[in-house]
Amino acid sequence: MAAVEFAKARDPDGRYANSPLKQWFDSLRSGKGPCCSDADGTAVSDVDWESKDGHYRVRLDGEWIDVPDEAVITEPNRAGRAMVWPVRGYMGISIRCFMPGSMT
Repeated sequence: MAAVEFAKARDPDGRYANSPLKQWFDSLRSGKGPCCSDADGTAVSDVDWESKDGHYRVRLDGEWIDVPDEAVITEPNRAGRAMVWPVRGYMGISIRCFMPGSMT
């Protein structure tokens, strides 16, 4: 079942196929595995993420969610904006990947 979800999540309508950052997004990985691509991630406004005591959290669907340390992408953020790759399941939302933004 997970393989089916992974296949469906990868830019199904091709809207990111010509993005100059497509290969970079496709290569992103956290300690939890591949993040997939920009089509799977969600941009997060500066007011909806924060760092406290060396850990991140994001606000999704009006709820603050702690980002596991292994979900943080540590390479430089070429997109500039903070992004999160949430996984919604029957037990709620978990974070597969999180990339801090520049907070401009």
